Amino acid sequence: MGGLWDYASERCFHFFPCLSDPARRSALCLRAALVALHLIYVGLLFLFDGDLIDRTRRQPWYTALYLLLFVATLAQYFLTACSSPGYVLDAMKVANERDALFRKATMTSKQPASSKNGSFVVTVEGNQVGRNLLGSNATSWTKLVMEMYPPGSSVRSYTCTYCNVVQPPRAKHCNDCDKCVLQFDHHCLWLGTCIGQANHCRFWWYICEETALCLWTCMLYITYLKINISKAWWIDVIMIALLVTLSISLIFLVLLLLFHSYLVLTNQTTYELVRRRRISYLRGIPERVYPFSKGTCRNLSNFCCDWSGLYKLEPLPTAQELEEKAKPYTCIDVLCCRCCC
Repeated sequence: MGGLWDYASERCFHFFPCLSDPARRSALCLRAALVALHLIYVGLLFLFDGDLIDRTRRQPWYTALYLLLFVATLAQYFLTACSSPGYVLDAMKVANERDALFRKATMTSKQPASSKNGSFVVTVEGNQVGRNLLGSNATSWTKLVMEMYPPGSSVRSYTCTYCNVVQPPRAKHCNDCDKCVLQFDHHCLWLGTCIGQANHCRFWWYICEETALCLWTCMLYITYLKINISKAWWIDVIMIALLVTLSISLIFLVLLLLFHSYLVLTNQTTYELVRRRRISYLRGIPERVYPFSKGTCRNLSNFCCDWSGLYKLEPLPTAQELEEKAKPYTCIDVLCCRCCC
């Protein structure tokens, strides 16, 4: 029996190499489980709720909108799960190659790096120039990153011992992905990937769509139970159990959406908020001061609408900027929308 199982596993891994990696196999199982849960909740609703079927015949647009949200949520889930969070090594390769191309005077239209509002942007065009370059010489990257820290900072203090690369501010090594991530937020088990600079916006939209879908599904379950509560007790037990789990999930999703909305508006990450006292360059900053915030409106604009480049490195704020941000708001500041700009 064991030999048969080993042979079947070997043939399965031969046709699906991704299943041979335990980490990728567990991620695929989680994704399959999440899709199955969505199908179960929606499928049972259409199976038992005859009134919903009648409403679909009378108002097909209502069910069409619900199914469109269902498909969009799953599509956003896979889009986020398959996207890169923005790895430090990739940014270093791009920066090193652009620096080499600049030194050879072969670039005509764009510079390898541009400074906008105190933030360094590494621009990647077309098919990501630099993909074939290993970027083994990290001299230009090291110089670039160390300029973002206070003068006199030691390179060794900000060098990752696992990746052997100098980490820019807000980057962190993820033990699950075994890579350093730009603007690291957290590692999401359900998505099977890190949430960082490059996919945090997609993650927020996924939570938003999942919350809307869960709320709408809860309303459909409640409507069904109000009309059919006494027709078949075993169906009622199933629907009530599903409604309870949906309600718990909805509460969790709403809290998660509010939490990440707060992070977006203040330009923070989960890691920075939770581990603030353990991060050397944030340890001495008061908790009510958001060092990387540029105002609510600009934070929101940069989060949703900033397409200037794939990688954006933010330097640490100066002592003067921190002093300015630590000042309490006055009535004049509120009238002038100081918190928004």
